[in-house]
Amino acid sequence: MPLVLSSLSARRFRMAALVTPGIASMLATGSAAFQKTLFAAVALTLAIAPVNAAVAQEWATKMFSATSHNFGTVAKGSKTEYRFVFRNIYKEELHVVGVRTSCGCTSPEVTVRNLKTHETGEVVAKFNTRTFLGQHGATLTVTFDKPYYAEVQLRVAGNIRGDVTFEPAFVDLGNVDLGKGAERSVRVTHVGSTPWEIKDVRSANANFEVSLSKPTHSSNQSAYDLTVRLKPEAAAGYVNGQLILVTDDPRAAQIPMDVEGRVVAEVTVSPQLLALGTVEPGASVTKNIVVRANRPFCVTGVSCSDGCLTCEPKTTAATVHILPVTFAAGSMSGKVERQLKISTDLGEGAVPAVTVQATVEQPADVVGQSASLQ
Repeated sequence: MPLVLSSLSARRFRMAALVTPGIASMLATGSAAFQKTLFAAVALTLAIAPVNAAVAQEWATKMFSATSHNFGTVAKGSKTEYRFVFRNIYKEELHVVGVRTSCGCTSPEVTVRNLKTHETGEVVAKFNTRTFLGQHGATLTVTFDKPYYAEVQLRVAGNIRGDVTFEPAFVDLGNVDLGKGAERSVRVTHVGSTPWEIKDVRSANANFEVSLSKPTHSSNQSAYDLTVRLKPEAAAGYVNGQLILVTDDPRAAQIPMDVEGRVVAEVTVSPQLLALGTVEPGASVTKNIVVRANRPFCVTGVSCSDGCLTCEPKTTAATVHILPVTFAAGSMSGKVERQLKISTDLGEGAVPAVTVQATVEQPADVVGQSASLQ
């Protein structure tokens, strides 16, 4: 009983802010049975409140495809990042106030702070491998204030080895012309008196070819020259991949190495999949498409099968054009998908087609998802 009485006493102090002067008078003069009933009611309210607060955060957590990531074992000074992707699945516009970290071993940043329905953003977690060594972890707290206040906690962890280094820190392919391929080298060094061996290098990307030099061993280190080749048949677009170094060290049998770059065609379009989200019947929505080329060009027009997509021509030659494409829903309903053809003075078929998707309906209100907030 002493523990129960202590808990009730604490709750009496917590409920003081909820008690009006009239109720305070009733508490002072009321019967013991009345006081007991009132305290029980307030105790129940206080017990439910934390549950409601937890449920109130769920609407924000649901937007994230993942809320934790383990970097595994990484090399000192290596570029080590993870992108937590979140998507606004609600009708209301979303606003991210910011993100904070519980540990200096990880630096977070938000790529987009304002998101409309179905737009996506990222929280980039950068593991500080140059200034930290050993096992580390951090909690990243993302704060939203629209459409409601909420916080989502993301967790990262990893082990930074001080005896393995990459020079440079990752494979940077840079901009690669379509059909030409590229080649880069990285020096991999292990510091230690015992010979260290890379047994294999693996990757899920079929466009990578990797070769290793013979190791050089000295009294205090082992070193390899690792060469990465991007095949000429790699498609246009961003290259974001990893190589996995398989070693003979049981403490770190696998060590990742990031590979980044971009294959640039004569003409590129971004995005090639334009997601418009939910559009009400009879309404219209406009989103931008960016078209780039290696030389100045003009956009003579856009077209689709039924004319629901429109855009004004760009008659001034430039290497980059931002095209505001408008979709008119009209009397359509359900899911809509169209191929947008962009015509230029570079010739027929020079610009890749863009797939445009939308859902025409009355969107569900986020309030229905968040009734527990009230």
